[in-house]
Parts: sequence; C-alpha cells; structure tokens
Amino acid sequence: MTEQRTTRRDFLKTSAAAAAVTTLSLAPNVHAAGSDTIKVGVIGCGGRGSGAADNVLHAADNVQIVALGDVFKFRVDGLRKRLLNLSESDEIKKRGNKVDLPEERCFAGLDCHEKVINTPGVNYVILATPPGFRPLHLQAAVAAGKHIFTEKPVAVDGPGIRKVLAAYEESLKKKLCIVAGTQRRHQAPYLETIKRIHDGEIGDITSMRCFWNQGAIWFRNRSELAQRGVPDSDLAYQLHNWYHFVWTCGDHIVEQHVHNLDVCNWAMKDKHPVRCIGVGSRSARPGTGGQYNPAEHGNIFDQFCIDFEYEDGVHMLSMCRQITGCDGNIPGVSGVSEAVVGTKGVSQVNAYTINGRRVATGRGPDPYVQEHTDLIEAIRGGRPINELKNVAHSTLTAIMGRMAAYTGKAVTWEKALNSQEDTYPPRLAWDMSLPVPPAAVPGKTPLV
Repeated sequence: MTEQRTTRRDFLKTSAAAAAVTTLSLAPNVHAAGSDTIKVGVIGCGGRGSGAADNVLHAADNVQIVALGDVFKFRVDGLRKRLLNLSESDEIKKRGNKVDLPEERCFAGLDCHEKVINTPGVNYVILATPPGFRPLHLQAAVAAGKHIFTEKPVAVDGPGIRKVLAAYEESLKKKLCIVAGTQRRHQAPYLETIKRIHDGEIGDITSMRCFWNQGAIWFRNRSELAQRGVPDSDLAYQLHNWYHFVWTCGDHIVEQHVHNLDVCNWAMKDKHPVRCIGVGSRSARPGTGGQYNPAEHGNIFDQFCIDFEYEDGVHMLSMCRQITGCDGNIPGVSGVSEAVVGTKGVSQVNAYTINGRRVATGRGPDPYVQEHTDLIEAIRGGRPINELKNVAHSTLTAIMGRMAAYTGKAVTWEKALNSQEDTYPPRLAWDMSLPVPPAAVPGKTPLV
C-alpha cells in the first residue's frame, strides 16, 4: 500500500554487519515448529513493501514469500509479477528461496491484513502500509503470534502509540522477534560510530542536531485512480495520495525525519526528549500558490524546526523540509544528517567521524537487507530481539514535535503520549465521506 520515496534509498547506499537491537534472554526457538523455513506475508505492496519483499529474499536461505495484501488490487498484481520474475534469478534459486503466490493467497481490500496474517504457514509478516494503519496491523500480528518486520514510523498520533506500546508488552510475553525499518541501527558504520559515542570518545553529550532537508515529493492526481481502474472516492484518493494527509502519513516529520530523530535518541542510549517547542508551516505544498482545498491537496506542512530537550538538559535541534529550490546543506554536511556535540569533541554521525576523523567506512552489506538478516538469525537462533519500543519512542518524539509546530505550544512527552487526538477514522468503507481538516494554524489549532 505504501510507496517509497527515492530519497531514502538514494541517501543510504551503504550497509551494516550487525544490529544494535534489544536482546532478551535466551528463549526456546519460536518460529515454525520443526522447520527453519521463513514463510513471509507482505502487507502493503507499494514501493516500500516491494523493496522489503526483495530484501528478505536476499537476506537468508530457505525463505519463501507466500502471501501478499494491499487495499489496491493493482498494487498486489504488480508486486506478484515482480516477485515471480525475481524468483527466477540465479541468486534467489541458489539460496533455495521461493515465491509461492497463487491467486488465492493474494488479497486486496481493506481487510487484506487479516487475510495475510491468517494465511496458514505464515510466520514472518512485513508491515509496509502507510503508517496510519501500523498500530492496527501490529496489534493483529502480535495477537496472531507472528514475527514482524515493521516499517517506520509505527503510528501517527498518541492513541496509536499507546496501542503500539501495548502490543510491545504482549510481544515480549510471546517472545516474538520484531525489527523496525530504522535501518541505520543495522548499518555497520553507524553502529561503530554510535558505539564510540557510547564509549565516551566525545565525552558527555551536550547538544545534538539532525536534519532532513530535501525537495518536494510526489503528488498524485485523481485521474491516476481512473487509469488504474479504481472507482473514485474520498478514501481511495487519500490512500492513493497518502503522504499528504495527517491520518495516513503523520506529516513528513513523522514519516521521514523519524530516521534522524531515532539516531539522536540512540546516541542518548535510547533516552527520549521530555519536552519541545517549535515552528512549522505549509508554504509550498500543492494548492498553497492558489486555491487551497484540503480534500484535494492534503493537510500536512512542508517545514518544521523543533527544539527538543532531554531530562539532563541536552538540547537537540531538529529541522526538516520538503521544498524544492532550497539549499539543504551546511558546507561538508549532508542535508540528511545527524551531529552530536560532547565535552570532548564532535561526531558527525552520518559521516562516521569523531572530531573530524573517519572511524568507519561506508562499505558493507546493504542495511535494508541486513535488517532482515538480523531478524531471521534471531528467529532461527531462538534469541528474540525486539525494536518495537525504541521505534515507538522515536515515532512519539516526531509526533511531539509536530504537535508543537501545529499549535505553537510547548509540548511535554506525557502530553504527547496521553493525547486524545485520534486521527484514525472510526469506520473505513470505500463509499464513505471522509472530510479533511484544513492544515493546522499555529496559535489557533488547539493542543488536544
């Protein structure tokens, strides 16, 4: 269901050797009884789901993709065809991996996640839909006892985060393995750089900054739905154009910038901010240069600048934007980057440097593949790993920043976590009326 922007994959061409993940005590092997076969069901067949399906087939031996699901049939059909072609490659055959996707295990519709999760034999679920659906899908997969690869972010609002944290607690009881799509935690040079920060090479952290500054992203017109044979409706349009609506996307500070925020929380040994204040606006999105219609043009911002404060007084400057024609770089620093300042020096984490000295190379396995390798090895080795709490906290960090920018108010961690603003529609149906609130106005939009 989701479609991946090229910037994420363009930015990360390098890779990882091992994962920095939460390792629990040794537990009995909890994958399919009597077999080490990983049988994968993919929920969300857009760009990211397609990428993850490709990645898992290259991540380990004895992997089979046996079920697909998406709200749109054309996406299911497209991924099925792509995977069947991929399964004929020499590398996939050499690994003994298979694509076994008869029509009866390819599901389209609003209930496709239930059908994939309940497909007999599926023991590894990939969640790659727009993030507004993630809490629902995580709850269902955990309840069914499946191991999970979940894309980031894992929610778009406080109620969603509460559901995810409840699912995390349940997953611990079931000793499930869960890895998130925060692939920098599976990327060798990031792992080495963060390790050195944790070992004290820059001293005590005093401040941080992180950026994701890029040009505008894709925008789809309603006419594209008709070309795909999809009847026009509010829901179909919003799902097809999901990046531009808060309830499906969470805004780009949540959907995209969560990567950089996660690195900074990681550098802080997975502490999270306690409060924030910030600014943001919508100035260059479709419709802002003329007649603005939220139902057509969406209701997210295109720029944010947030000051996050941690409990020990450390501040993090967070900046992200999606505006074409702007210079996104500081000299020597990528527009997508993380920097950490300490009492003994500075680390440009994304460049893998400590005090100007490179401490790791960018060579190694593809981190998009490595995150699946790490998850499969944990499943087969009976060593459960679970990243769900970390990615939930990084997601809530981003949500907290969005709330501050939307309202113009200072927002605490507790306020964001306990927010009553539930953006998910109470009932989804193709023929439903789904009004879109206008974009937030700082100083007028209430903090709920």
